[in-house]
Amino acid sequence: MNTRTSPKATAVRAVAATLAALAAIGLCLLTQDNVSADIKAKRVERLNARIANVYTADYQQMAEENLVKARDKQARTIDDIYVQDNPYGTNTTSMYVYFTTDYATKIKYTVSADGYPDFTRAVAQDEEYQKEHEFLVLGLIPDVENTITFTITDDNGLDITQTITHDGPSLLGVEEVQLERTVTADDGADLGDGLYAILGNDSDEQDFMYYYDTNGVLRGEIPVKYYRSHRLLFDDDGLMWFSASTHTMVGMNRLGKLEKIYDLDSRFILHHDYALDANGDIVLLATDLERGDHAVQDQVVKLDTSTGETTLLLDFGDLFDAYKQSTDHSGIDESDPTATNRWDWLHCNTIQLLDDGSALFSARETSTIIKIDDLEGTPTLDYMIGEPSVWDGTDEQAAFLTKDGDFGDTGGQHSITYVADDSLADGQYYLYMFDNNYGYAMTRPDYDWTVIDGISTAASSKDEGSRSQYRRYLVDENAGTYTQVAEFDVPYSPYVSSAQELGNGNILIDSGMQGLFGVYGKDGTLLAQYRMALSTSYIYRVYQYDFSGFFFA
Repeated sequence: MNTRTSPKATAVRAVAATLAALAAIGLCLLTQDNVSADIKAKRVERLNARIANVYTADYQQMAEENLVKARDKQARTIDDIYVQDNPYGTNTTSMYVYFTTDYATKIKYTVSADGYPDFTRAVAQDEEYQKEHEFLVLGLIPDVENTITFTITDDNGLDITQTITHDGPSLLGVEEVQLERTVTADDGADLGDGLYAILGNDSDEQDFMYYYDTNGVLRGEIPVKYYRSHRLLFDDDGLMWFSASTHTMVGMNRLGKLEKIYDLDSRFILHHDYALDANGDIVLLATDLERGDHAVQDQVVKLDTSTGETTLLLDFGDLFDAYKQSTDHSGIDESDPTATNRWDWLHCNTIQLLDDGSALFSARETSTIIKIDDLEGTPTLDYMIGEPSVWDGTDEQAAFLTKDGDFGDTGGQHSITYVADDSLADGQYYLYMFDNNYGYAMTRPDYDWTVIDGISTAASSKDEGSRSQYRRYLVDENAGTYTQVAEFDVPYSPYVSSAQELGNGNILIDSGMQGLFGVYGKDGTLLAQYRMALSTSYIYRVYQYDFSGFFFA
């Protein structure tokens, strides 16, 4: 008997077959996605472990021994220059260089690669002219052929050049080699001669600090263990200090070797800022992990750079106990994403050490700037700057300086910077900052921030009606006043961000939650702006460093 299948049954079977095929494809794609995610996770895990190993004394010693052994196999002259990529693992696109000359000379190099502007720098040496030359070339372009031209000049002004070609190493991260750059004023505007250090484009994978030149071209990729670096500090012993994690501070020499690697006492973790004191020790903002009340980001500690010992200098919770107890027990610890039930009642984000042993602090949660006397002795409150009503009902309210002028106070300010000026009278100084202009405190949910003129309460950086500001104050301690002497609007960033007055008088602004940083004239005219893809949510800070006397002459 012949059996015939109806058209309807055939269609149903065809649809069923198609659905089964689609399901199989979907399962295959899902499996591929899972496999890809697993491969990526394992790659990140291996990279994290590799970088963690770099930040050990054993690795640094081994790297130096291997470098010297390879370098010293034969004489190294200008006809046989020794080079090695990133020997200490601390700057992916750097190149170590060693050679000798018959006469004392100074060195300049130019890195060239097709499609990119040249990068030229004079080399820092122990003496201006010398016969032995050992330095890092910064700024190789990854994964392309680089031409490096060395200009070798004696003290009579006579020079010769030597050129080598070298393939740029591959990056460890996925950052842009060339940032989107917009020049909004004359293309010849003075943007400074330093490198922009990108401090804290935080990632869920491997974390880095980056150097970009004023053309927006990547000139350094510095892997850190995790978290971020917050600024660079240069001591009198030729070391550059930066944080490599919430626990680790390192001192690096100009060849890229980590000469000092210190972990903070297990009781503390770093957050947000640090500064060198007059003795060359590092004073850090910290969280005490052993607190029973889970308060965070309200401690100040000192790291002895000779011994690695950590000591507590100030517990703001003890100093401002009444205010602390008036706040809601809420918040997070940004330096420890696994933490729960935190009490972020003050949230210090900047420290500035003054020559007389006092210090200025920026407290984001209270939108207050705090002056502390005798920080490393017996710390006491000197005065505060900001909106006094935040501190209603406390003794500290009487410590506020008087505002001289008609301007709104700050909201969640970051990156305050103290500026001494010999033209000012004793007891006067300038203070500038990135004013986020955002009125909010998780631990003060009932406070009405709109008492501050012009403040925004928008939590989104995309809010079209909100602006942050660069602000500069003149503080007169004798008169007990502060006056706003400069201000202009910048792209809105409710959290994080930075301001830096450059040596040429222009101002570098990082609007962190927008991934934008730009150079402005004193009048607020935008000269150039750069956009960087965000790894997660923001760039914490951008500061420009000329590296004079360290990498460059």
